[in-house]
Amino acid sequence: MHIAAVASHSALDVFDGAKDEGFRTIAVCQRGRETTYLRFRRIVDIPLILDRYADVAREDIVGRLRSLNTVFVPNRSFAVYVGYDTIEGRFPVPIFGNRYLLRYEERIGDKTYYKILDRAGIRRPRTYASPDDIDRPVMVKMPHAKKRVERGFFVAVDREDFWRKLRRLVSDGVINETDMSNASIEELVVGAHFNVNYFRSVARDEVEILSIDRRIQTNLDGLLRLTADIQLEIRDYFDVEMIEIGHEPATIRESELNKLFEVGDRFVKAAEEVEPPGVIGPFTLQLMVTPDLDIVVFDVAFRIGGGTNVYMGVGSQYSKLYFGRPISLGRRIAMEVRECIENDCLGKVVT
Repeated sequence: MHIAAVASHSALDVFDGAKDEGFRTIAVCQRGRETTYLRFRRIVDIPLILDRYADVAREDIVGRLRSLNTVFVPNRSFAVYVGYDTIEGRFPVPIFGNRYLLRYEERIGDKTYYKILDRAGIRRPRTYASPDDIDRPVMVKMPHAKKRVERGFFVAVDREDFWRKLRRLVSDGVINETDMSNASIEELVVGAHFNVNYFRSVARDEVEILSIDRRIQTNLDGLLRLTADIQLEIRDYFDVEMIEIGHEPATIRESELNKLFEVGDRFVKAAEEVEPPGVIGPFTLQLMVTPDLDIVVFDVAFRIGGGTNVYMGVGSQYSKLYFGRPISLGRRIAMEVRECIENDCLGKVVT
C-alpha cells in the first residue's frame, strides 16, 4: 500500500509519518514546486510531477494511483487546487477521511461549518448578513485579491469603519469588492487563540486530542513586534494582512481540557448526523478562550491542519499520554491505516 498527498501544506508530516509506519509514499507535485520533496528524498518514494495539482484527477494519474494501491490523504491544498466537485465526483481513489466534509470548510452556501457547529450547540461568533447590520467590532473574512488561497481578512470597529477599510483595501489591491458576495462578517471575539488538533479514531472508537498550536501570520506578526508608537506612525503605510506563514507549539491549562473533549465529542456527533459517516481521522477546531474561559470556535478544518507539522519528527505533547511516546499527526494517520488493515476496518476510514 502507498500513502499519497498533494505535495504542499502538511504533506511532509504525512510522508514522514507514513515512512515511520513502513508505508511507501507518493508526492503529487506541481512543476516548479517540487524541490522540497526531491531534496527530502528519504520520505518520498514516488514523486509525481504534474503541470498542475489539479491534474491528479486525470484518468491516467488516477489509474496509476489505483494500480499502486493508494490511500490519498487530503490537505487544504488538495481541496483548493483540485476542487470539491472533482474530489466528490471525479476522483475514484480511496481518500482517508470523509471527502464530502471538505466542502463544509466554507462559510457560504448550504454546506458550512456554521451548520455543524450550530447542530452541536458549540458557541461560535455571531454572523451578519449585511454590512448594514454591523453593531460592534467585526472580523471580515474574504479571499485575498491576488493570493487566492490566502486571506484578505480585516477588522472593522463599526459600520463606518467597515466601508472605510473596504474601500482602502480594494484600492490597495488586497481584496476585490466583487468578493463581498463570498465574504463572512463575524463578531470579533477577543481571547487567547488555539488550534486544537483532534483525531477521530475508527479503529479505537475514540476522539483524541493530539496537539495544540498557534499561528504565525505575516505581516501581522511583524507589526505586533513593533512598539505601539511606531505602529501608530506607520498605520497609513501598511495594510495588516493575516497570511499564515508558520506555527508554534502551545498548551492549554488542564481545566480547559474537559471542555475541549466535550466540544470535540459534540462536534463529531453533529458531523455524523449532518454528513454521514461524519469525521474520520484528523480535524482541527480553531478557537478562542475568552476571559470567562468560554470556548468560541471560529474556524474548522475537516482534515490535517496546517499547524500540525510543528510537531513533525518529534511528536506532539498530548499524543504521548495515549501511546507512551510522542507522535506526529502524520504518523497517527498512518497508524490508523495500519490498524485498520490489521483489523479489517479499512473500508470504514476511507471514502
